[in-house]
Amino acid sequence: MEINLQNMFFYGLVGILPEERVKPQPIEIDLGIRITDDNGIVDYRRLYAIVAEVMSAEHIDYLEEIADRVVRRVIDLDERIRFARVAVRKPRVSLGGPLDYAEVVVTRNADD
Repeated sequence: MEINLQNMFFYGLVGILPEERVKPQPIEIDLGIRITDDNGIVDYRRLYAIVAEVMSAEHIDYLEEIADRVVRRVIDLDERIRFARVAVRKPRVSLGGPLDYAEVVVTRNADD
């Protein structure tokens, strides 16, 4: 069974520029998991809470760090969770030209 939480929206202190350390920015996050028990139930609130806790904990330099923290905590949440995929998007990235967003995707198997 797969469970997906799509386009969660948070404001967080994310980035390496001085202004990114003090001004919260919009961050979008997708979380997908696979569980081994097709009849099992995973509390979506617990999954959402993990993402919210990571986003509210402290300043984070890189999107990769957000994705890695979320995927590790989700895998550790329940032994039935065998795979997790986290996509983190930052819509307002200044790279000198048109850009919708920067996105980082991290996947992890429970056996990794």
